[in-house]
Amino acid sequence: MPALTRWEPFREMRRVHDMLDRAFEEGLIGNVNDGLSLYEGLAPVDVYQTDDAIVVEAAMPGVKPEDVDISVTGDTLTIRGEVREVKSTDNGEGRQYHVRERRYSRFARSLTLPSMVDANKAEAEIDNGILTLTIPKAEEAKPRQITVKAKK
Repeated sequence: MPALTRWEPFREMRRVHDMLDRAFEEGLIGNVNDGLSLYEGLAPVDVYQTDDAIVVEAAMPGVKPEDVDISVTGDTLTIRGEVREVKSTDNGEGRQYHVRERRYSRFARSLTLPSMVDANKAEAEIDNGILTLTIPKAEEAKPRQITVKAKK
């Protein structure tokens, strides 16, 4: 027997909104001075929530922690970064490539968070090419248990 899936129209609208944002960013943002589009690459993400926090996991192979910038404005999370190209070897000699397939570019990704968060207590770390960002929910966004009393 097939399982029923709950339809959440606001989640679908948010997804469509994010897709339209990406389409406009890719189509309308021009090239910057070095010839790379600011929004050339988009970091693929997984976003989930627990009772206490919103967790964002983003694939960022080859990105160093110092090359990532994360900001939260209202309910919008923005992750920016850059995969930098190594220009020369340690001894100062240039490189002569035979095959070059890896991309070196800037990337940016903005997401609408599903609830209010306390960005001042956020923690981020990169491990094996995965950025894990844990942002605690704001106290007013956390679920609360309400006890029911009997009237005398």
